[in-house]
Amino acid sequence: MIQMIALDLDNTLLNSHKEISPKNEDILKRLHSQGIKIVLCTGRPINAVWPYIEQLGLTEGQDYTITFNGAMVIRNRDKHLLFKKGLKLKDFDLVHNFAKENDLPLDILDFEKVYELTDLVKSTYKEVLNSDLEFINAKFDDLSDKEYSKAIMSEQSAKLDWARDHMPEEVQNNYHIVRSQPKIMEFIQNGMNKSVGLEQLLKHFDLDFDNLMSFGDAENDIEMLKAAQLGIVMDNANDDIKAIGDDVTLNHDQDGVAAYLEKYFKD
Repeated sequence: MIQMIALDLDNTLLNSHKEISPKNEDILKRLHSQGIKIVLCTGRPINAVWPYIEQLGLTEGQDYTITFNGAMVIRNRDKHLLFKKGLKLKDFDLVHNFAKENDLPLDILDFEKVYELTDLVKSTYKEVLNSDLEFINAKFDDLSDKEYSKAIMSEQSAKLDWARDHMPEEVQNNYHIVRSQPKIMEFIQNGMNKSVGLEQLLKHFDLDFDNLMSFGDAENDIEMLKAAQLGIVMDNANDDIKAIGDDVTLNHDQDGVAAYLEKYFKD
């Protein structure tokens, strides 16, 4: 029985205007009121998606969000951490050197802020993300060796395609690398993904993946789409993502999430 619904945001739950449509909002609120757990799954920190959490009313005592692509599971109401796992600054040496040698940008994220590296070419992440997340200019060598969540390479799609094709094996093997959007490539801890955070949350509620339905559209959704009892892919996704899902729904501008949930829970 499906008791939890995990939702990617960009190009899945959110339309092209970065909004949750009235139809999507209505069905998710109704299911939430019936006791089904609604979990937003994002690469961003919770403060960057808080307006969506409030819009859906996910502020009760047992409402959680998966952030940083699975590296943090946080309770919405009081920001209590259920799970957190990060990297040290030295863990980003390889990708930083690759970026420096190839005139590529890089941002390093801790669990609250983004550090836009000024010793490299300028990043486009702030403009592409378009959120209230705090950005700080810093040189890589000036950052403290605390815990960080991931690195972001934000550039034009063709440039990121080139970077992926020319990336040394040592860099490829050292990170879990995903394209969360055409202009964003993420470097995450090996083995880290949204399904890792979801597994922690499911265990917390004495559930397992048989109780999960997930919606997604991109590389950073693959693991949670595969792990869930039902992995639903948006029609705007690439064919390789559609191939790994259990079903395909309408695109993100056609209320694809609402369309699938209305049919599934009606039947």
